[in-house]
Amino acid sequence: MTTVTIVSTVTKTPFEAVVAEHGATVLRVCRAVLGAADADDAWSETFLAALAAYQRLPGDANVEAWLVTIAHRKAIDITRAAARRAVPVGDVPDRPAAQRADGRDLDLADALAALPRRQREAVAYHYLAGLPYADVAAVTGGSTAAARRAAADGIARLRKTYPGFAPDDAGPGDEKEDRDDRQP
Repeated sequence: MTTVTIVSTVTKTPFEAVVAEHGATVLRVCRAVLGAADADDAWSETFLAALAAYQRLPGDANVEAWLVTIAHRKAIDITRAAARRAVPVGDVPDRPAAQRADGRDLDLADALAALPRRQREAVAYHYLAGLPYADVAAVTGGSTAAARRAAADGIARLRKTYPGFAPDDAGPGDEKEDRDDRQP
């Protein structure tokens, strides 16, 4: 009996195209999770690690979720490293600058940074990276329901604390009923 081996070849996208397609998403996630100061380092480390492992990635893998997972782990590494080192402080300015030259919304960055870690990560991965809740759960460790709850709680807290949310931005079901106006 003769055995026939079928070899399927899946052509992978060149890594440069992967960086071009997903680079902005990974940077948004890094900024949301770490803040602006360490985001660029996490972005670079994410793509260096991804480059080393890209050949072993299955052809049918979700590249965006894979990159966000790597970015998540790099963010953890950077957070741990920052906690271990001293932070030298020079002269502290009297007031922070009113606007950033790069146009980023510092109030939103501060509001994201004030969220608990799980909520911040769920909001960043779902709303900034566009990952489905199942992928958010895989990245952060937990169930899909927990990821959905953390994202909902994070958005609810942002609606209360971030001045950029106007009353018109509220989603359905956000309005509270006025119980005094009800008829018996």
